Amino acid sequence: MFPALLFPVIDPIAVSVGPFAIRWYALAYIAGILLGWFYAVRLSRRSPLLVPRASLDDFVLYAVLGVIIGGRLGYVVFYQPEYFIVHPMAIFQLWQGGMSFHGGMLGVVLAIVVFAWRRKIPILAFGDVIAAVAPIGLFLGRVANFVNGELWGRTSTAPWAMVFPGAGVEPRHPSQLYQAMMEGILLFIILWLAERQGWRRRPGMMMGLFLMGYGLFRSLGEFFREPDSFKGFLTLGLTMGQWLSLPMILVGVYLMVRAARGRQYGQ
Repeated sequence: MFPALLFPVIDPIAVSVGPFAIRWYALAYIAGILLGWFYAVRLSRRSPLLVPRASLDDFVLYAVLGVIIGGRLGYVVFYQPEYFIVHPMAIFQLWQGGMSFHGGMLGVVLAIVVFAWRRKIPILAFGDVIAAVAPIGLFLGRVANFVNGELWGRTSTAPWAMVFPGAGVEPRHPSQLYQAMMEGILLFIILWLAERQGWRRRPGMMMGLFLMGYGLFRSLGEFFREPDSFKGFLTLGLTMGQWLSLPMILVGVYLMVRAARGRQYGQ
């Protein structure tokens, strides 16, 4: 039986000039950072005015380093520590792939804390702005995963299932698109509505909502995504992504409860 939809094979290289090549995945990172910066600047002009607009320009470099360094180290520690202990130089071979969102998130959180502390900006208020824009990059990153034909879903008989290159002949869930919709579009809408309702007036509320929302959506998406072959299913039949999302949900709930009991800024 043939799948109702065929995987649209797209060249992962967007532009190439001689030996120089730019991949769609790299463009997704760049676009996510630029669009996120643009939206963050707009948020900084809305009440409460706790985050200086100029600070967002300077934070871009911190965010990039947090995503790349944290994402790579997260993959090394959470997913393949045994391999990298034997091949330590492979840690620096980013072109071979291997990034962890949870590691990248920890890297950005550390960047937020260090940057806001040095600039004397309320840490939670600064984190609220960054949390509100994060789904933009998540959406573009998942779309890039789909374009690359990687991180495919589990086998499925759904009429929209696809046969992915390198994943055998069985149709699979396009789980990258499921995650793009949940972690990107739906989470962005939820945060946008919360911001419009004045949730940023209670520092930490938006950050908590993002952590809880992402953790829940990621956990749900993992039920359709094929676990990494070198990891498989872990305790209780859950995946590494689900186990790593659990602390995010708990911390998110804690931050929201704490913010709800805290001081409210602005009108």
